[in-house]
Amino acid sequence: MRIDLHSHSSASDGTQPPADVVRRARERGLDVLALTDHDTVAGHSAAIEALPGGLTLVPGMELSCRRAGQSIHLLAYLFDPAEPELEAECVRIREARELRGRLTVERLAELGVPVTWEQVSELAAGGPVGRPHIARAMVAAGAIATPELAFTPEWIGSGGRAYVTRYALNPERAVRLVRAAGGVPVLAHPKAAKRGKVVPDEWIAELAAAGLFGVEADHLDHDADARAHLRRLAAELGLTVTGSSDDHGELTGHRLGCETTAAEVYERLIAEATGATPIMSQSP
Repeated sequence: MRIDLHSHSSASDGTQPPADVVRRARERGLDVLALTDHDTVAGHSAAIEALPGGLTLVPGMELSCRRAGQSIHLLAYLFDPAEPELEAECVRIREARELRGRLTVERLAELGVPVTWEQVSELAAGGPVGRPHIARAMVAAGAIATPELAFTPEWIGSGGRAYVTRYALNPERAVRLVRAAGGVPVLAHPKAAKRGKVVPDEWIAELAAAGLFGVEADHLDHDADARAHLRRLAAELGLTVTGSSDDHGELTGHRLGCETTAAEVYERLIAEATGATPIMSQSP
């Protein structure tokens, strides 16, 4: 069984519509895919409607968190999306994301980059505006050659000339909110050094005490040493280890299934969830 528990669609900052994501997942030989757009479940219904035969969809989300100024991402699986407190926090995060986007576009204009809010919104296709959308607009404007070049101190990388901070959840609170909604929380790419997103072991231990289920160790942003370290830490803390592509379509090179999760971990995840269940295709 091939299981990928982290993917994005155009409902957040991926480039492909949800229907295309699930189709590509099956074409890549996946049996299970989690759709985990940032702070939204808006893509789930379209993904379910287009679910191809042989593919199971795990409804999920990637929650924006922050501690001591550091961005942290929490994957949430099989939660009740109508749970009032979690739903309210997601709305607040999305509103803050839009405000941040508008302010970022204004700062870029001050720096001479001819990007407009209308261009960025069109790229977001009705979903929450994220920095990847702004990066793509910067490429279209000729300011940079590739989207990756936007995420530097020169532009919209953390602390950059056009960087704007925004509201995000405290990660311990986020873990508890996901659990209260019947979901299962996993810490996304916690040792992604090249992104500047290295979560200290002490913080991971605190999240484990709050109810964290696992850590995403097998991720392309983790080298062999980071993966081995996370496996040792997970064993010490009683956490599971997952693997995922974190696919964003064209932005990441259509890499669905490049990293996968073990079947026994997936079965444990399902067993712990009470907010929702995986959705199996009704197609032959």
